[in-house]
Amino acid sequence: MSHIKLNTLSAFALLVLAGCSATLQAQVSTPKEITSAPLVIIKKAPVSDNDLKRWSHLDLVKDTIPGMSVDKAYDELLKGKTGVKVIVGIVDSGIDIDHEDLKGMIWTNPKEIPGNGIDDDKNGFIDDVNGWNFLGDIVHENLEMTRIVKKGDDGSAQYKDALKQYNEKYDEALKDKEQVDFLLDVNKTIKEALNKETYKLEDLNTITSTDPKVARSKMVMTQVFTNAGPTFDPNADFEEYREQVYDQLNYNLNKEFDGRKVLGDNPDDIKDNHRGNNIVYGPDKEKALHGTHVAGIIGQIRHNDLGGDGITNNVQILTVRAVPDGDESDKDIALGIRYAVDNGAKVINGSFGKGFSPHKQWVYDAIKYAAKKDVLIVLAAGNDGYDIDKAENGNYPKDSEDNVKEYADNVITIGAINKVYGENVIAGFSNFGKINVDVFAPGEEIYATVPNNKYKFLQGTSMASPNAAGVAALIRSYYPKLKASQVKHILMDSGVLLPAKVALGEEHEVKSLSETSRTGKMVNAYNALIMAEKMSKK
Repeated sequence: MSHIKLNTLSAFALLVLAGCSATLQAQVSTPKEITSAPLVIIKKAPVSDNDLKRWSHLDLVKDTIPGMSVDKAYDELLKGKTGVKVIVGIVDSGIDIDHEDLKGMIWTNPKEIPGNGIDDDKNGFIDDVNGWNFLGDIVHENLEMTRIVKKGDDGSAQYKDALKQYNEKYDEALKDKEQVDFLLDVNKTIKEALNKETYKLEDLNTITSTDPKVARSKMVMTQVFTNAGPTFDPNADFEEYREQVYDQLNYNLNKEFDGRKVLGDNPDDIKDNHRGNNIVYGPDKEKALHGTHVAGIIGQIRHNDLGGDGITNNVQILTVRAVPDGDESDKDIALGIRYAVDNGAKVINGSFGKGFSPHKQWVYDAIKYAAKKDVLIVLAAGNDGYDIDKAENGNYPKDSEDNVKEYADNVITIGAINKVYGENVIAGFSNFGKINVDVFAPGEEIYATVPNNKYKFLQGTSMASPNAAGVAALIRSYYPKLKASQVKHILMDSGVLLPAKVALGEEHEVKSLSETSRTGKMVNAYNALIMAEKMSKK
């Protein structure tokens, strides 16, 4: 399933807030020249509102939060230095390029005259001033497994796997519908009991009704509030959950629905390649929420008292709209990667992915093309809590066809961590795998831009990927002579080690850090820049 689907809210599987204090072991595995952390970290609590909005920039030693030491890098390594602008391609759901906190960060095609209806740069895309919308007016789409099942039984193993997973996913969606309908009714009951449209945990204590339905609703909401994060909002979060569940049934898993027909192209023909338009946030700007959030993580303006902070402002964000609500098309991803490469992107963020990829070779070829052009591709590992090294947990795209040999050395795959260093630091929703996941980055409760000058906390490996991509862009800005593969290995090699034992997946099974990823590490900007400095002098 597409990573654009954020880790959904479940009333009985909400992220649990960390305890007030804990003594934790922190180990930094980096070259000897890089200062290592003290062995004992005393967890401070609670996290301030300001720190929560930018925790991925904080430092494990100084702040006792496993951020990427971005502030430390600026304070101690980058003062007085001037980097070059780096074009970052964001292949996603579209971006609100008019957002107040992205001003000056949006790529403009220097070879295109805006609004003249002419393909000035003769690349086949008319007036592609800020990027290209390969989806046109598509908003919703099927999952890839749905598309495979719709085509009928061709006798292939792929069809059998798709049908099995489709039936499981459909049954799961029906159960989710029951749950979300129940929660919506509970929420309605509480609001009526309180005679209030909005409420908090402490308001529940004022309910004295002996009506069994009200009493049960009070018990349920008390449990939800207790287990939810500080940003939990019953009305907004339940509505988001409802929309996701209903979209699954109405669009993603609906075999009668064909979102592609509004585009009028053939998704099985890679040569039919100039569809879409230049409206990079799509037909409904609000639906560009995911891509706008990703863009903000990388490049929202630093220290302007708006929203959160981006990793780097030496960036030009190039928009490639290619990921709908549902699964992306292999064709759109392949064309989108090539488009970003051809327009100068040095880093491409891909917060997308799916379990089936009928035309994966097109995507592999586009990634190899990016490698030849020295472009780093940063991918989200996915939000199923799976070991994606296992064949049954296929996750595309990836950088190896056989789980042994990488076909290109310009792809890095990112898992997600939360803000509490310890056994549970890896987000329960994050995929993992010692072959197919490279390194981890902050991905839970990340605050960034969303459409129409708003901001929001979102979570998923979709948020971890741009955190890592932002650090990659920072390296490529200050050390532009380093190659994409060098930047990839710097991000991997310079990271901070995860704890020796970590809980993985939704079942929180405790395993050694070697089972988590290739490195067992978390991205660290400070260490990465020190390593980049040394590598650039060789």
